[in-house]
Amino acid sequence: MRVRLTAVLLLGAALACVSPALGQSKREDAIWARSTNGAAITLDGVLSEPGWAVAESTIIRYGRDSGIPGSGFQYEGGKIVRDSTYATLKFLVSGNYLYVSAVVRDSSVGGDVDFNRVDGFLMQMKDHTSLARPAPPREYMYSWWFPTDSLHMHDAGRPPCIRGFWTTDSCGGPRTPEQIDAWDAACVVQGVANQDSIGTTPTYDQGYTVEMKFGLTPMGYDVTRPQGDVIEWGVSIKDADWVWPMNLKRFGSNRTWWQSPWGLDAWYGEVKIFARPDVTISSGPVANIPPEVRVANAAAWPAPKIDGHLNEPVWSAAPSFDIRWGDDALRNNYPGVGPWRSGQYQPTVNGGQAYVSDPGDATVRWFFKDDTLYFGFDVRDQWVQYVPLLERYDGISVNLNDRGARFRDNNLEARWLTYIVGPTGAGLALDYLPFLRDTALGARVALTLKGNTFVDTIGFSPDSGYTIEMAIDLTKLGYPPGLGDRALFVGINLMDGDSFGSSSTDSYATRQWWFWQQQRDCCPAWAYLDPNLYVTTDVPGPESPERFQLLGNYPNPFRSLTAVRYALAAASDVTLEVFDLQGRLVVKRALGTQSPGPHQATFSNPGLRAGIYLYRMRAADPLSGAERASLTGKMLLVK
Repeated sequence: MRVRLTAVLLLGAALACVSPALGQSKREDAIWARSTNGAAITLDGVLSEPGWAVAESTIIRYGRDSGIPGSGFQYEGGKIVRDSTYATLKFLVSGNYLYVSAVVRDSSVGGDVDFNRVDGFLMQMKDHTSLARPAPPREYMYSWWFPTDSLHMHDAGRPPCIRGFWTTDSCGGPRTPEQIDAWDAACVVQGVANQDSIGTTPTYDQGYTVEMKFGLTPMGYDVTRPQGDVIEWGVSIKDADWVWPMNLKRFGSNRTWWQSPWGLDAWYGEVKIFARPDVTISSGPVANIPPEVRVANAAAWPAPKIDGHLNEPVWSAAPSFDIRWGDDALRNNYPGVGPWRSGQYQPTVNGGQAYVSDPGDATVRWFFKDDTLYFGFDVRDQWVQYVPLLERYDGISVNLNDRGARFRDNNLEARWLTYIVGPTGAGLALDYLPFLRDTALGARVALTLKGNTFVDTIGFSPDSGYTIEMAIDLTKLGYPPGLGDRALFVGINLMDGDSFGSSSTDSYATRQWWFWQQQRDCCPAWAYLDPNLYVTTDVPGPESPERFQLLGNYPNPFRSLTAVRYALAAASDVTLEVFDLQGRLVVKRALGTQSPGPHQATFSNPGLRAGIYLYRMRAADPLSGAERASLTGKMLLVK
């Protein structure tokens, strides 16, 4: 019986569907910004427009979790005062502009030259006009921070200052019309800023109200399209009390953020602001925002043996995605904001960055069963090696947030589960994985080298790659039995280091990732362990062709590297053979057992002369070894 996933993993854009699965928890990193239907908003700090009364809102409060996974808070000096940060934020869009309002309770409003003694907002928006991946944050700051103006920093009634990407460096400096259109704000203080007392009689502020406008066009967003857009944003609210004048008995300073604490650095998480023309101030209740990904339930399948082989049928049926160096088209099809958060990085090796002749390339399969999350990694790698340097590993890292632990900034702790090819070819566990596996008894993991693969550090002969199986008991990462709200925060890194003894300057390393790059960085995918999305066995589909297909190689002609593309109708042991025009076998690579669906095998052999070569792909039954089919193609190597 052919196996496949009938209810496929939801890898479509989140905007295409807003109906939540039964029991799915509300996302705490996302919010709708309703359209005003063309109604204008006057930027004056007075929330008199009718749209604000029906806008979606969230509360950010010191000492409370404003939303997993990245929100947190930080004590920055003095005492924790009774009126520490409490702010209500609301969101609207009008045309291609985002409007954010904030009503902040505060009995002492003002600022200083010291960054940790000010009130106000430090924000970021990811720049979708940039070609960099992940898309970089741009800073927006609206606060009473006056670092270069100690003479007037405590002037009573002084308004907050606009700083950041769309401003000059000095507070109050001239701004162009384009800068003002891209970023502007207004504030009304309920009291007097920078004035806590008059003589011996204390006076109290009640707080302040802010209206902010963000131009979306210059940042690469378009919420006016029929499908809308998702704005990557973050906010940190600073709160300092009783500095004007300094009262050490009452002075206190803290910071509270929703997902991301900084403006110029992308840490922990981000807010996803959803906007679409048909979600308006008059369209009624908004639907829950769906997860970026759903993980399928393998309740009906036997649990796989964790030996690194990926030969159990469940792996052929499990949903999958690929991670590949240099494949922008692949990344652009990742779900949600994945195209902007996923990326690649090439570190310097031996003083330079050599040509990547064998790109990192892997298929990731995953599912859950009971309280255990399973990953299977099929890594295609011509040079499987071990170099004891972080940037030159061959292996994978799974990033997960621990639901039972907090980092020092009071946000969810991140766990980096790294498993690499060791010096003998056995797997080597690093980072948090050894503790989770050996002490907490919460992980099982194994690695197997594919046929004709040998670990070295000189690139002596082409390899086929390796496979990894990993099982994670989520109850050892803070989940209750039954998985609670079933929200999973996850990212995957593929590390690929290739060294060549004949020329050290040809050695290189790459890292390519899906959503979440490093332990403290932004941002994991919001996934849902869906109990109603089953891995089943009954219906074939387009990802499993009716017959073995050879789809050609690209590029062709090629100089040093080409990828042979093919598709399997059933799980098969695959072999690539390359012949010269005299019929002599020049290369034979066993690619191991591969699942149904599309695949590609990279081919590179610097020792071959320029000319025409024939290649043959063989598919065999993994149990009996009987050949199912073989197909041939032709490639041209040029120098």
